[in-house]
Amino acid sequence: MAQRRKKEAVSEKKRPVADAYIAGAGTIVDESVTETLKSNFMPYAMSVIVSRAIPEIDGFKPSHRKLLYTMYNMGLLNGSTIKSANIVGRTMQLNPHGDAAIYDTMVRLSEGNGALLHPFVASKGSFGKAYSRDMQCAAARYTEAKLAPISAELFADIDKDTVDFVDNYDATMKEPVLFPVTFPTVLVNANMGIAAGMASSICSFNLKEVCETTIAYIKDNDINVADTLLAPDFSIGGELLYDREQIEKIYETGRGSFKVRGTYTYDRDNNCIDINSIPPTTTTEAIIEKVVELVKSKKITEINDIRDETDLSGLQITIDLKRGTDHEKLMAKLYKMTPLQDSFACNFNILIASTPRVMGVKEIISEWVAFRSECVRRRVYFKLSKAKDRLHLLKGMQRILLDIDKAIKIVRETGEEKEVVPNLMIGFGIDEVQAEYVAEIKLRHLNREYILKRLEDIEELEKTIKEMQSILDSRSKIKRIITDELEEVIKKYGKERKTALVSAQIDDASADEVPIDNSPVTLFFTRDGYFKKITPQSLRMSGEQKLKDGDKIVQTIESANDYDLLFFTSAEQVYKSRVIDFSDGKASVLGEYVASKLDYDEGENSVYMVATKDYSGFMLFVFDNGRISRVPLSSYETKTNRKKLIKAYCGKYKLHTVFHFTEDCDIILKSTGGRMLIVNTASIPLKASKENGGIAVMTQKKGQRIYTAKVYKTGRLENEHRYRTKNLPAAGSMPHKDNAAQAKLNL
Repeated sequence: MAQRRKKEAVSEKKRPVADAYIAGAGTIVDESVTETLKSNFMPYAMSVIVSRAIPEIDGFKPSHRKLLYTMYNMGLLNGSTIKSANIVGRTMQLNPHGDAAIYDTMVRLSEGNGALLHPFVASKGSFGKAYSRDMQCAAARYTEAKLAPISAELFADIDKDTVDFVDNYDATMKEPVLFPVTFPTVLVNANMGIAAGMASSICSFNLKEVCETTIAYIKDNDINVADTLLAPDFSIGGELLYDREQIEKIYETGRGSFKVRGTYTYDRDNNCIDINSIPPTTTTEAIIEKVVELVKSKKITEINDIRDETDLSGLQITIDLKRGTDHEKLMAKLYKMTPLQDSFACNFNILIASTPRVMGVKEIISEWVAFRSECVRRRVYFKLSKAKDRLHLLKGMQRILLDIDKAIKIVRETGEEKEVVPNLMIGFGIDEVQAEYVAEIKLRHLNREYILKRLEDIEELEKTIKEMQSILDSRSKIKRIITDELEEVIKKYGKERKTALVSAQIDDASADEVPIDNSPVTLFFTRDGYFKKITPQSLRMSGEQKLKDGDKIVQTIESANDYDLLFFTSAEQVYKSRVIDFSDGKASVLGEYVASKLDYDEGENSVYMVATKDYSGFMLFVFDNGRISRVPLSSYETKTNRKKLIKAYCGKYKLHTVFHFTEDCDIILKSTGGRMLIVNTASIPLKASKENGGIAVMTQKKGQRIYTAKVYKTGRLENEHRYRTKNLPAAGSMPHKDNAAQAKLNL
C-alpha cells in the first residue's frame, strides 16, 4: 500500500494542470470484469441496438429516417431530382457519421438499386444492383435523386403533431422520432441489421396483402394471418417454395426460414437456359463462380459455357448446354448444388418503445395499429385544438356584429394604442385573444358583409368540433379512419406479387431425381494423410505416383464418384465426405491433404479410409493389448449431412490397426514376443455401439503388445492349425524357425 501511495503521489506531480480538476484522474482502481462490462460494454451495446441496427415500428432505422426527413424538408417530394451529393451534404445536419454511410443508405432505398419492393427514393443515374456484387453505384456527384411518390405516405400530417420531435445532435434542428406512416412499412420492405448481441432480419411482403391483412385484423383480431398474407414477396422476383405449415410457424414466432429459388426459361433454338431471377440472398457472380467450380471438378458435365448477359432490360445469366442435355434435370441439380436456391432466415426483431422484441406477424400488426391509432388520435386532437381556437375568435367577432359602430368608436376615442385591446374587452365583454383579433382587423373589413361571411363558419366549425370529439371518444371511428387510409394506399400503390409460389413438395421430388455422377475412379490414400482420386483414363497414362518424402500409399481402392468416404482419425473421430467432393487428380501430384480439406482438429491425423455406397460390412479395430472390436459399418450412417462423428471407436485402449471387411475372413496377429494367432472375424461379436471395447483375443505378457495384424489367406503357413484356437482369448503359438513360408508373410 505504501508503494502504491508513493506511485500515486508521483503521478500527481507529473499530472498536467488541466487534470487537477478531474476527480480521481490518474488513479488505478481494481474493478471486476463484470462491472466493466456493465458500465462500458452494455451502454455501447444498447446504443447500437437502439440507435443504429434494429428497425422500429415505422419500419425504419435512424439512418433511413434522417435521410428521408432531410429530403422531405428540401421539398423533394415534388419537383425534379437534384444531385445526390447535395442531399448527402444536407443530411449531415442530422447524421454526422460520414457521407459514405449516408450515400450507401440512399442507394439501398433507391429504385435504381432494386433492393426494396417499394423504393422510397426515385433515382437517376447508376445506383448499382442489389443482385450484383460487382455492379457498383456511381459517385454521389454523378447521380440524382428525389422522393418517390409513395414517400408521401411516410410524412402524411407530420406537421400536425402526429409524432414526437427531438433535437438533432447539436440541438440546432428538430427531427422526428418516428414517421406517421399510413401503412405497415415494417413488413412491406425488407430490413436487415446486425447489432451487438442480436440481429434483425425482416423479409418483405406484398403491400396489397399486408394492407388487406391489417384491415382484416382491425375487423377481427382472431384472424389467421396466412389466409390473406400468403407469403413473403421480393423485389427480385424468384419462386418461393411454399409450405403452409412452415409459413404459419414463421408468422406465429417471428423466426424460421423458407427457400427461394431463381427462375429460368429454356431457349430450345439455341439450346441454352436463361436465368432471369435469383434469390435475394445471393448475387449473380456467386452463382456463376459456383457453377464454374462444379464444372471444373466435373460434378456437372452438361454445361458448355456460362456468362452474365445482364443489361438495361434486367438480370440474365445464360447457360449453354451440351447436345442432348435434359435442361430440367440440370436445373434440379443446379438448385441443389448452387446458391440458385437458397434459404432466407427470418428474425422479426423490432424496437418497441426502445426495447427489442422478436414478434410474430400478428403481433407486429397489432403494435402498428396501436402506433397508427395514436398518430390519428394526435392528428385529430391537433385539428380539434385549431378548430376550437378558430371558433373562439369567431365568437368574439360575433359580438362586434351587434354594434360595429361602437367598436369603431372605442378604437377612435382611445387615447393610447396599448389601451385599445383592454377597452374592447370592457366594451364587448370579450377576452384578450378575441380583442386582439378584432383589433387587428383591417378597416376595409369592418363591414357587415365581411363579418357575416366569417360568422357563417361558426355553425360549420361547431359541427366539425363535435365530430372530431366523437372520434377521440370512439376507438371504432379511429380504426375506421385507419382502414380507409389503408384502402386508399392499396388503390394508389398496390401491385401484383413478384415472387411466385410453388409447392415445396415439388422441389423435394425434383431433388430426389437429381442424377449423381457414378463414373469409376481409383482412390489412393497415403500414410501421411494425402488423398488422390484418379480416373481410369488418367491412370492408364500415368507413370509412378508422386509422394511426399518418406510417405507411402497404404490404401488403393476401386470406387466411383457416388461413394461416401469415411476417414478415421487418431482422435477416435470419423470425418465424412464424398468421393465427388474431391477433384480429379493425377499421379504426378501429391494429392489433397485430407486434414486440411475436412478441417481436422489440431494434432489429429488420419489412420484409415473407407469408401462405401451402401454401408455394408463391418469395421474391425485391433488394439495394442490384443483386444479386437467389431462394429457394423451401418453404425456410421447418418440421416443428416453430419460431417463429423465423435467417439467413432473405443478410446480406452491404444489403437493398432483398422480394417473394413464386407464379409468374414481370417486375420493373423503377431505379438512383439513372436507368438502368432489366426482368428476368424466371425468369432468376434458384432456390437452396434461404436465405442465398445471389444473382446480380449490375444493375451499379452507384461511389456508385450501386438506387433502385426494382417489378413491371412489359407495355406500360406505350414501346420497353420497350430495357430488357430477354439477358445478366445489365446496366447498363440511360436512359429518353427525353418518354416520357409514364414518369410513370404513378411511378418
